[in-house]
Amino acid sequence: MLVDTAQVWAWLGEVPDPEIPVISVVDLGIVREVAFEGAAGEECVVTITPTYSGCPAMQVIAEDVEHALRARGLQRVRIATRLSPAWTTDWMSDAGKAALKGYGIAPPVQQVIDISGLKHGRVASFSRHAIQEPEVACPHCGSHHTRLTSQFGSTPCKALYQCLDCREPFDYFKCH
Repeated sequence: MLVDTAQVWAWLGEVPDPEIPVISVVDLGIVREVAFEGAAGEECVVTITPTYSGCPAMQVIAEDVEHALRARGLQRVRIATRLSPAWTTDWMSDAGKAALKGYGIAPPVQQVIDISGLKHGRVASFSRHAIQEPEVACPHCGSHHTRLTSQFGSTPCKALYQCLDCREPFDYFKCH
């Protein structure tokens, strides 16, 4: 069976995230790389990065990815986990963010700050007032008149917000 990486990416784009089934593991940015290895390129290697260390869904995601590819006829599939660089919400696709919004979860609104240039031993000083809360739009009515209710939402990657116009509570996918 001749399969190229573009076909594998397309198949993986159909694998839903187990916690948020309206977004694929590709649109979430968990799938980092697809490659064929071996003398004849017979082993498909899919590299994934967890959304955060200790993510309880990673085993299920790995199994779902492997199952999806084996169901399409790939005999040799290996899942590799890469922890560095750490996953960031910047890796989410625009289609994924739109799917979150349509599902009632406000997508991340900020770009993650790049701290890769910080040297060991150098500590940045931040005051509580220097860090502003993001301006999160309600996924139900679109209002920006919202407030943070709790830093902890239905999963560790989400915070709980409430719209002050339509009064609906909603999850916000926090920037990581």
